Amino acid sequence: MRIADIFKQYVQHLFLGKRSEARQVVLAAHDRGVSAAKLLTHVIWPAMAQVEKLYRKDRISRVAEHMATRINRTVADQLQVLLVRAPKTGKRMVVMCGEGEQEELGAQIVTDLFEAQGWSVWFVGSGIPDDEVLELVGQLEPDILAVYGAQAAEVPGIRRLISLIREVGVCEDMQVLVSGGVFNRADGLAEEVRADLFAEDIAGVLKAVADNPVRIPKPDVPEPGRRRKRKKTKAQAKSRKAAVVA
Repeated sequence: MRIADIFKQYVQHLFLGKRSEARQVVLAAHDRGVSAAKLLTHVIWPAMAQVEKLYRKDRISRVAEHMATRINRTVADQLQVLLVRAPKTGKRMVVMCGEGEQEELGAQIVTDLFEAQGWSVWFVGSGIPDDEVLELVGQLEPDILAVYGAQAAEVPGIRRLISLIREVGVCEDMQVLVSGGVFNRADGLAEEVRADLFAEDIAGVLKAVADNPVRIPKPDVPEPGRRRKRKKTKAQAKSRKAAVVA
């Protein structure tokens, strides 16, 4: 069965709150040879993204969003145990996230997949004071500090934390990666907060880290608070172009 078909079946059960059926779709696929990593990357993650998108657009109710998120979390926990694990690489990562169940789930998947690739990962969640983050980073000297799923209200704090890390020089070779949440919805925001890496989804996160093994400092620092343009859909772009021509 194609991964797209597995995803379709899974989502159908997910939005109806059918825990057993949704879980069985994924575990049956694993029994047929689909790896846990592939299921997390191409089924659970996009299902999570779809739940978030539909809820933000008021296409699903709060109860449907809550049920779907918790089913996703349960299935992700089960797949974590089934991941094939590579030998330790010596690479280290600290993972933070925005407030909320969806944000924590995304950060958990990031944690699980990098651990499976041989990384040592510390998942600290949300709401950690800057001084404690600095202390942890100084102790662990991670290669990556990943921040997943921040919302708009949390951006000033992330900008402040990254600036503090760079000013103090606590871990100069550490790269800061941001993904999800408002960073997926506002063009240029990742650069504005001085993040080293950005990716919209888990496949992009894995690729960005693999393609950028060392930090390359960026000399150009955008001014904080500059105006950004939200990402436009193709339909919006086409409509605007037609208006200009007319």
